[in-house]
Amino acid sequence: MEYALKSHVGHVRQVNEDYAYVSDLNGRVLAVLADGMGGHKAGEIASRLAVERIVKELRHLDQNLEDIDVREQLMQAVLLANREVYEYAQEHPECNGMGTTVVAALLGPTSVVTAHIGDSRLYHYRDGDLKVKTEDHSLVNELVKSGQITEEEASVHQYRNVIMRSLGTEPDVLIDIGQFEWTKDDVVLICSDGLSDKVQHSVMEEWLERKVPLQAQVDGLVEEALAAGGEDNITLLAVRNIPDASQNEG
Repeated sequence: MEYALKSHVGHVRQVNEDYAYVSDLNGRVLAVLADGMGGHKAGEIASRLAVERIVKELRHLDQNLEDIDVREQLMQAVLLANREVYEYAQEHPECNGMGTTVVAALLGPTSVVTAHIGDSRLYHYRDGDLKVKTEDHSLVNELVKSGQITEEEASVHQYRNVIMRSLGTEPDVLIDIGQFEWTKDDVVLICSDGLSDKVQHSVMEEWLERKVPLQAQVDGLVEEALAAGGEDNITLLAVRNIPDASQNEG
């Protein structure tokens, strides 16, 4: 598989509270992204703790596991990360209330298993068509689903950054687990809302249609978010399904 990663602090923030990881893992690729929140540097701590704990728990995952067992292992890793972030905040009063979004994926040759909480997103691209595979756990998404506002209104709503579920703010948390099939030349994108809030869906598709290396596509999309204002941290990672190959461009 081919993978790429880019993170940028943006034009306004002083600290990058996003944290991401992507690497080969015993016949699969593990990709994790977290967008932290909290007081002074607390978001940065929350996102790093979450990603590092998930990676630690999954680093020695058995490559022969069935997908149902992979889902269970992924969920347990995220739950352990939740407990670690929560307990760290309890032990460090300056980090009280900190939390983070998380999107984690284990990508095999034919299937992708995902775990998700918050408003960071995972997309699946195939043959010119980009689909969102996660649901934002945000206030504006709840308002859209209930018909109170439109998706266009949600994009500029004053509370668009309010999330309803996050990792590390409570001792127990509900994680969304998903799975879908993918095939040769498909791409999975994972991004923080610093990108998804700024770059239109059609622009993302246009970049993925370009016949350039995956890293160039990722870099270009981050530049699009910066050109659109870059008020938030921007992080994007991508994995392309290339059978029988392993190439890291990140």
